Amino acid sequence: MIEQITAKDIITSYHGRKLRIMEVCGTHTHEIFRLGIRSLLTDSVELISGPGCPVCVTPAGFIDEAVWLAEERNVTICSFGDLIRVPGSEKSLAGARSGGARVQVVYAPVDAVEYAENHPEEEVVFLSVGFETTTPSSCIAMQKAIEESVTNFSLLTANKTMPSAYRALKDSVDVYLYPGHVNAITGTKLCESLVEEGISGVVSGFTANELMAAIAVAIRKSEEGKPFFVNAYPRVVTREGSVAAQQMVDDMLEEIDTEWRGLGIIPSSGLQLREAYAAY
Repeated sequence: MIEQITAKDIITSYHGRKLRIMEVCGTHTHEIFRLGIRSLLTDSVELISGPGCPVCVTPAGFIDEAVWLAEERNVTICSFGDLIRVPGSEKSLAGARSGGARVQVVYAPVDAVEYAENHPEEEVVFLSVGFETTTPSSCIAMQKAIEESVTNFSLLTANKTMPSAYRALKDSVDVYLYPGHVNAITGTKLCESLVEEGISGVVSGFTANELMAAIAVAIRKSEEGKPFFVNAYPRVVTREGSVAAQQMVDDMLEEIDTEWRGLGIIPSSGLQLREAYAAY
């Protein structure tokens, strides 16, 4: 009879060399805590919470600029709700709103375009904050504004990309738990290439079984003693990713050095509109 070894067996029985695993995604961190996965780990495994969500790493200077636009230029700021209370140097957008500034919560970037269409007398700025997962939606909003000749809509960009962050943090971690939704857009080719730089990682989904499996894979592959990459979320993540989304972002945005709250400037980790789209 063949003994069935489960992910839980691997996780709870590992007593090898110290293994530092960083979950990059804030949703992974939330689910790991909610599910009690840390309580299953031996002292030989350390889970490190990484950059988390894009809102968490948005610098105070970006918030300051948005507040200035709202208060000094009488611009209507449209933003996802989780950015409203993020502190700037002196106040948050919520603070600006309480003082009379126009700050609108939207659920998608295209909602900001629709708001601009319905309020042609207002200059409307959408705060484009996100990693590779949500950046395409800002591009779609800009496409809509162009197609419908909405001239009072623009983006204030704080979009970020993960590859340079992986490189910047690599000395603090042995294995990354790559975020499944980011890799659904980017594909796995980049993560595969990072192996050549000595960076190991496993793409993980978000359920208990998927997270446990990814951690177990990270432990087993680390025991081989060489850099590796495994896609443990194949039902969603492919090698090519979303080619259409990648092309749209590349057409409209270009890489820049950018600041991450708590991490400082990371080269080539940000995105800004290309000169052709300067009007937005």
